[in-house]
Amino acid sequence: MTNATFRFYARLNAFLAVERRGQAFRCSCAESATTKHMIEALGVPHTEVALVLVNGAPAGLDWPIEAGDRIAVYPKFEQLDIGSLTTIEPLPPGPPRFVADAHLGGLARLLRMAGFDTLYDNNFEDAAMAELANRERRALLTRDRALLMHRLVLHGCYVHAIKPQDQLRELYQRFDLASHARPFSLCLSCNVPLHPADKVAILDRVPPRVQARHERFLGCDQCDRIFWEGTHWQDMRALLDSLTLVD
Repeated sequence: MTNATFRFYARLNAFLAVERRGQAFRCSCAESATTKHMIEALGVPHTEVALVLVNGAPAGLDWPIEAGDRIAVYPKFEQLDIGSLTTIEPLPPGPPRFVADAHLGGLARLLRMAGFDTLYDNNFEDAAMAELANRERRALLTRDRALLMHRLVLHGCYVHAIKPQDQLRELYQRFDLASHARPFSLCLSCNVPLHPADKVAILDRVPPRVQARHERFLGCDQCDRIFWEGTHWQDMRALLDSLTLVD
């Protein structure tokens, strides 16, 4: 065994034992331990880490820990660009794509509403989600720390908020989603692109009061649902507009 000193910053402290939060602490490590092994042994999923400094220098998650090392671990900071320092692989460029676990169905629908490709099935098993996220380079969304520590998971996010709208706000901040949003472009149920629907062709599929009030409709080829700009649509638009104002 060897000893090293750790210090975790900002929201990463929420994963630590109370007595270790907000301060440096010494910890025993196995002779072959890496930074990833010890960070997760202390309760922090590697997906939550954006930067590791060992003795003041940037290091990867596979860095072999040596006796006396001082290890500082940082999350992503929304207002600070650390791209030139971090050695941790980022998500592919472009709009992020997600896979949500069985407890985040409400969040999955809101992400689809905002135009983000989000896979969700309440029958997904953990191993299948990890493999899917790895194969398609998606960020795995969950409130299960152990799932984020799966060996196949490269990118993920521990969702701290409880309510779906608060969860969406959290992801907007963490992944800078406002710049990639395409509201009302995906089916909320099927996660496939919506297309304009001719009003005359769908008259028998919408209530008479909707026919009288609306001219613009969108349809899903997979589930045959028709969408229009009703009260629910307006409420969701107000939510998304409020998210674009997040500092």
